[in-house]
Amino acid sequence: MESLVYIALFSPFVGSLFAGLLFGNAPRNALTGWVASALIFVTFLASVTLAIHVATVGSIHVEMMDWISAGDLSIPFGFLIDQISVTMMVVVSLVSTIVHVYATGYMDHDKSYNRFFSYLSAFVFAMMILIMSDNFAGLFIGWEGVGVCSWLLVGFWYHKADRPFEENPSISPSWAANEAFIMNRVADLGMLVGIFLIYWNVGSLQYDVVFSELPHLADGLLVSIAIALFIGAMGKSAQFPLHTWLTDAMEGPTPVSALIHAATMVTAGVFLVIRANPLYALEAVHGVSLFIASLGTFVAFYAASMALIARDIKRIVALSTLSQLGYMFAAAGLGAYWIALFHLAAHAFFKALLFLGAGNVMHAMDDELDIFKMGGLRKAMKASYIYMGIASFALAGLPIMAGFYSKDAIIETAFNEGTYIIWGVLVITAGMTAFYSFRQVFFSFHGEERYKALGFHPHDMYKYVLIAMAPLAALAISFGWFMGNYDVLWSYKDFIYQLNETVQYEMSHYTHHIANYLGAIVIVFAVVGIVIAYKKYAGVGRNAWKRNEAFENSFIYKLLENQYYVPKFYDEFIVKPYTIASAKFWEIDQKLVDGTVDKIGRAAYKSGDVSRGMQNGNLSSYLNWMGVGALILVLVAALSSITQADLVNFLQPLKSLLG
Repeated sequence: MESLVYIALFSPFVGSLFAGLLFGNAPRNALTGWVASALIFVTFLASVTLAIHVATVGSIHVEMMDWISAGDLSIPFGFLIDQISVTMMVVVSLVSTIVHVYATGYMDHDKSYNRFFSYLSAFVFAMMILIMSDNFAGLFIGWEGVGVCSWLLVGFWYHKADRPFEENPSISPSWAANEAFIMNRVADLGMLVGIFLIYWNVGSLQYDVVFSELPHLADGLLVSIAIALFIGAMGKSAQFPLHTWLTDAMEGPTPVSALIHAATMVTAGVFLVIRANPLYALEAVHGVSLFIASLGTFVAFYAASMALIARDIKRIVALSTLSQLGYMFAAAGLGAYWIALFHLAAHAFFKALLFLGAGNVMHAMDDELDIFKMGGLRKAMKASYIYMGIASFALAGLPIMAGFYSKDAIIETAFNEGTYIIWGVLVITAGMTAFYSFRQVFFSFHGEERYKALGFHPHDMYKYVLIAMAPLAALAISFGWFMGNYDVLWSYKDFIYQLNETVQYEMSHYTHHIANYLGAIVIVFAVVGIVIAYKKYAGVGRNAWKRNEAFENSFIYKLLENQYYVPKFYDEFIVKPYTIASAKFWEIDQKLVDGTVDKIGRAAYKSGDVSRGMQNGNLSSYLNWMGVGALILVLVAALSSITQADLVNFLQPLKSLLG
């Protein structure tokens, strides 16, 4: 099994090196895409095999080598394959395989095709390090690795020029990549503080050692560690107020959005909280956990509200991701870690499908993103219409779909814990989610064919790409069946319960008794949202959608369109003051630092220019300088031979004379 661990980890790395080193600067070569995809599929097969081993035998812990040995610090390059990590491995590798195959078609005409697959496979490699490491240091290396790779991928089309904020809130790919990178570095500082606190007080960064020592640490210290680690999670999983980078990151190619913003990097923060469940389950940090749940609930509603009026098809899906991450944090904060992890996996499947479907629409519409310019596309894009419909049903949480089981379990958890405000907000958000999900579908695929007047000629994606998307559609429908509610071949609940008691969560008898009524309430909200969206946006002829300019100029619309003016606030009170301060400090740097260095250099140059007259080739001049030098040496020798007593005797007459 140890060899399978290394195969699962290093196959993406080999794919990245193959595409980057052999074909990085070469013209487009289809081989790079297919080899990279095949190696990611190898990772998936290895991950599935390891999952079977974990389910039947138990966890796997391997140490590849000693990584850092300095004084008392010893950190091995080790990997832990347990129920949590292997779940992430299977999800990440499966979605990555499909996204890689999809990208061979989507990026078919891009001149930097080879470079793209090098970056994409490197990202998967970094993500695998993050989820497989057996210590916080290894997790942090993978954490930073996905940050660097996402910077490369979001800014992949760096050649695109900046555009005004009013035309494009993301401004440009390079600007969006820098925003994501910098904002995550701010959050990562908090995570580093948490890791430092762990090492200083435990003396180790190994998960098993740290978690066993937690009950012996002071309550205040536990709270500090929990807060610091969660700050890192807030940045990576785009929680308020470190959330603005996620929607702007849609400037990257769609396969990047499907991979990074559905199944991998944005879920890393949730994974961190779930991985550190022995910490967040402690009574001492109950307040921190409740804050996590409350913030997640707020973000779920906050992001959903902005998606209600969004026009950019990728931004709608991105805001949906932000909202669903809020659901995951709500579950984790309330102690239902396994439910949060299950929703993470279910969400990865239907959200990746939704992103890829949106990519198909973009591809058909010559990269047009405005859903106001679409409509009636189901006739030209039947397969994409079906896929996006399935994904939207799952996202809305309708019965038999994957999202129904996982999202309803989260909402039931809020009720079960007696946090009725959280429960109420999550129920309302579920209705909003259904509305904006189907608003996007009806705007794009139903109604009048608005694209014809604009000269678009849409067509569906390559057949092999559509076939590759089929597993995501199947899982968006069926994955929830294996949560543990039904007597099927396999139960995820039984699988995850093998890990430890802190991941186990059961509803009370009362909640279990009224679960059907709680679920019905959510379904009613979702159906109402879908019906409203259908009546408003799916009509044709006299019932066709018509723009309401009065509403679009209203305060509430402008508030949502401008993301509650949070980006504007950051620009006015952080970015601009920082830019002005940087310019002032640059002036000081030029005058003080650079000026001092320049003056020293000019002094050296001038003294050299003056003293070079000594080297003029004239023998008599050299003899004169030798005489001066000898005189100086004699004076130095004479002065150095004078003792303190000689000096006192010399000064005594002067003292008597003056006295």
